[in-house]
Amino acid sequence: MSLTTISSQAERAQQLDYIAEHLLTRSAILVRLLVKQVRNREISRTEMQVLSILSEGPRRITELAELEGVAQPTMTLLVKRLEEQGWTQREGLPDDGRVVMISVTEAGSAAQQRFRAQFLAAMRADLQELSDEQLQALSAATETLDSFVDDLQQRT
Repeated sequence: MSLTTISSQAERAQQLDYIAEHLLTRSAILVRLLVKQVRNREISRTEMQVLSILSEGPRRITELAELEGVAQPTMTLLVKRLEEQGWTQREGLPDDGRVVMISVTEAGSAAQQRFRAQFLAAMRADLQELSDEQLQALSAATETLDSFVDDLQQRT
């Protein structure tokens, strides 16, 4: 094995460690900062995430809790708040009345879209501050992240 191979393997290991340690935390901070900029009193970040999940199709409360990483009773309370807002509804399955599915209503989709539009406007405004080189690098990183997420989703 040549010295350049060992060096590139060490660099690769350093890059893997850096990404593993920083990507998720920096992404989470970015989302929190953008949500703070939006200051939308109508909908919380967690409510927005649940509505986004439900926009893909109805889910059981247990699935929602698992996807959001919260306890089932916490998700039950959140869904109840969303129902009170008129943003979600419960429906039983025709072939199994014990199973309750949660789906987003038109009003819920509209609230989610309003928040998303405000969120994206804040993101675009912040991105305007980047140099052309930074914007290109972030664009390439976003494409790579998109591909990475697609690969992970296919594995599950």
